[in-house]
Amino acid sequence: TMTIHSEEHIVDVHVRSGVYSSDTIFDYTHGYIATRLFSRNACFIMKIKKEYIPELRELGRLAFERETMKDVYSPNNVWAQFQPGNSRLGHWKDWILYGKHIENLCTGLPLYQ
Repeated sequence: TMTIHSEEHIVDVHVRSGVYSSDTIFDYTHGYIATRLFSRNACFIMKIKKEYIPELRELGRLAFERETMKDVYSPNNVWAQFQPGNSRLGHWKDWILYGKHIENLCTGLPLYQ
């Protein structure tokens, strides 16, 4: 499921798929995406690069198209491959940078950038 909070510039994406379940937050205000993989008990954070990640209003339209048409080709499909290396627990400086929504998602978990 996807929930778009336009007034806060936040998108929540919840994937419920057993071992592959995850929660993702797109925080357009702070410019970061965080994904919490439940099977790995870890949080992966990456900077939003405008050339690869659709804008907030575009993301909603793409989600609507996909749901309505089920199989829409779009050059704006987003795929990310994480290559975990060293992790660390977040500190207060991280939460100022990433914002409260990502803090709520990732507090207490190893962070990978």
